[in-house]
Amino acid sequence: MISVLTLCSVLILLLTLLPLSRHPHWIIRGMDFPRLQFAIFIAALLIAEFMFLNLQSAFTWLLISIATLCLIWQLWWILPYTCLWRKEVQKATNSCFENQISILTANVLTPNRKANRLIQLVREHKPDVLVTLESDQWWEDQLKVLETDMPHTIKCPLDNLYGMHIFSRLPLDEQEISFLVEKDVPSIHTTIKLRSGTTVRMHFVHPAPPSPTENPESAERDAELVIVARSVAESDKPVIVTGDLNDVAWSATTRLFRKISGLLDPRVGRGMFNTFHADIPFLRWPLDHLFHSQHFTLNSIKRLPSIGSDHFALLTKLTFSPIKGAGQEGLDSDASDHQWSKEIAEEQDVSKDDVPQPGESK
Repeated sequence: MISVLTLCSVLILLLTLLPLSRHPHWIIRGMDFPRLQFAIFIAALLIAEFMFLNLQSAFTWLLISIATLCLIWQLWWILPYTCLWRKEVQKATNSCFENQISILTANVLTPNRKANRLIQLVREHKPDVLVTLESDQWWEDQLKVLETDMPHTIKCPLDNLYGMHIFSRLPLDEQEISFLVEKDVPSIHTTIKLRSGTTVRMHFVHPAPPSPTENPESAERDAELVIVARSVAESDKPVIVTGDLNDVAWSATTRLFRKISGLLDPRVGRGMFNTFHADIPFLRWPLDHLFHSQHFTLNSIKRLPSIGSDHFALLTKLTFSPIKGAGQEGLDSDASDHQWSKEIAEEQDVSKDDVPQPGESK
């Protein structure tokens, strides 16, 4: 038993220390994902150490100290995504319908053929905007029935798992489909006009993940995130960024995105809203995101029922209320954050100037 618990302690120490490296290899970056699972494992390990080891031994207390420090470190990352943390985005009050916008973000999984489930959710919740990720020509054909109520569209059907479609009840303008970092991975940039007439700058993204089957490193994903972050940071317009970032909410790179962009995460203080993997309950992480500028407060955010994909859809409703939202604060950045973001972009030879800036010329 001593050998088993010692081995577990060494293993959890290694898994905790690996993500401290900024190396982009997928194995190292993958350790950012299961922090909740690691925390549960460490808690169980601590219980076992107290139950089965000699508490009079200095070696036992060394193992207990290692596990305790690792648990504290893992919790530091994930606690903001629980109700124990202060909410980053205020609850909307006295919401004016004309200033509201609701967005349904759905990674549909290209081979998934249960389009009727998504269509049913759209008809039930009536979002102002639907963004589909991994949608190909088949999905475009199936979702065409939504255009009666959502006539404003941007379509980029691809069969490489990176197709993207936008359906909107609200008018879209200055539309642009861009391939910011990789030639086959699109992003969509546009403005949307609220019923009140307010124009919102919107970016829809789905960078490729670091994995043994796609990119062996996270460099491409990280570069797309930081150049979008650096672009919107220079805007004083209302901004929303949403999509499947293929990164967890608590990773160092997503935190870097938030620091550089200045955008807020409505999940902080409310919950994780894990959207992936829909079929494996004990391996779920928040991969689908929505970030916004301080111009907005939150009406609601919720994960929707299964649509047959490996992702759940995420429905977020915001209210444009710049006066109330003015006091909201996200993560602060420092010189090292900006230097790191610059290095990430330079490594991929991309720039914030590559990111379309809809709405900025008006």
